[in-house]
Amino acid sequence: MSRQKGNEKKEGFFKRLKKNLRLSFSELKKVHWPNRQETITYTGVVLVTVAIITALIWVVDSGITAALGLLL
Repeated sequence: MSRQKGNEKKEGFFKRLKKNLRLSFSELKKVHWPNRQETITYTGVVLVTVAIITALIWVVDSGITAALGLLL
Protein backbone atom coordinates (compact mmCIF):
# COMPACT_ATOMS: atom_id res chain seq x y z
CA MET A 1 0.00 0.00 0.00
CA SER A 2 1.19 3.46 -0.73
CA ARG A 3 0.39 6.56 1.21
CA GLN A 4 -1.33 9.49 -0.37
CA LYS A 5 0.77 12.58 0.02
CA GLY A 6 -1.39 15.14 -1.70
CA ASN A 7 -4.30 15.44 0.73
CA GLU A 8 -2.50 14.82 4.03
CA LYS A 9 -0.96 17.77 5.84
CA LYS A 10 1.98 17.22 8.11
CA GLU A 11 1.60 18.59 11.64
CA GLY A 12 3.78 21.59 12.41
CA PHE A 13 6.91 21.33 14.51
CA PHE A 14 5.53 23.22 17.51
CA LYS A 15 2.25 21.30 17.45
CA ARG A 16 4.16 17.99 17.54
CA LEU A 17 6.46 19.34 20.27
CA LYS A 18 3.48 20.38 22.40
CA LYS A 19 1.84 16.98 21.88
CA ASN A 20 5.03 15.10 22.80
CA LEU A 21 5.59 17.22 25.92
CA ARG A 22 1.99 16.66 27.02
CA LEU A 23 2.36 12.90 26.55
CA SER A 24 5.70 12.88 28.37
CA PHE A 25 4.30 14.69 31.40
CA SER A 26 1.31 12.36 31.35
CA GLU A 27 3.64 9.35 31.51
CA LEU A 28 5.73 10.93 34.28
CA LYS A 29 2.61 11.13 36.45
CA LYS A 30 2.31 7.33 36.22
CA VAL A 31 5.86 6.69 37.47
CA HIS A 32 6.36 5.33 40.98
CA TRP A 33 8.93 7.70 42.43
CA PRO A 34 11.01 6.28 45.30
CA ASN A 35 10.76 7.92 48.68
CA ARG A 36 13.80 9.19 50.59
CA GLN A 37 14.51 5.89 52.36
CA GLU A 38 14.29 3.87 49.13
CA THR A 39 16.62 6.31 47.39
CA ILE A 40 19.19 6.03 50.19
CA THR A 41 18.95 2.22 50.10
CA TYR A 42 19.30 2.01 46.32
CA THR A 43 22.22 4.43 46.35
CA GLY A 44 23.98 2.33 48.98
CA VAL A 45 23.46 -0.85 46.96
CA VAL A 46 24.89 0.81 43.85
CA LEU A 47 27.94 2.18 45.69
CA VAL A 48 28.71 -1.18 47.34
CA THR A 49 28.31 -3.00 44.03
CA VAL A 50 30.63 -0.55 42.26
CA ALA A 51 33.22 -0.90 45.05
CA ILE A 52 33.12 -4.72 44.83
CA ILE A 53 33.44 -4.77 41.05
CA THR A 54 36.26 -2.20 41.22
CA ALA A 55 38.13 -4.36 43.75
CA LEU A 56 37.67 -7.47 41.59
CA ILE A 57 38.98 -5.70 38.50
CA TRP A 58 41.95 -4.38 40.50
CA VAL A 59 42.78 -7.90 41.77
CA VAL A 60 42.56 -9.43 38.29
CA ASP A 61 44.62 -6.59 36.80
CA SER A 62 47.29 -6.94 39.49
CA GLY A 63 47.41 -10.70 38.92
CA ILE A 64 47.79 -10.35 35.17
CA THR A 65 50.46 -7.67 35.64
CA ALA A 66 52.41 -9.90 38.04
CA ALA A 67 52.11 -12.91 35.71
CA LEU A 68 53.33 -10.91 32.74
CA GLY A 69 56.18 -9.52 34.84
CA LEU A 70 57.34 -13.05 35.58
CA LEU A 71 57.14 -14.06 31.93
CA LEU A 72 59.06 -11.07 30.65
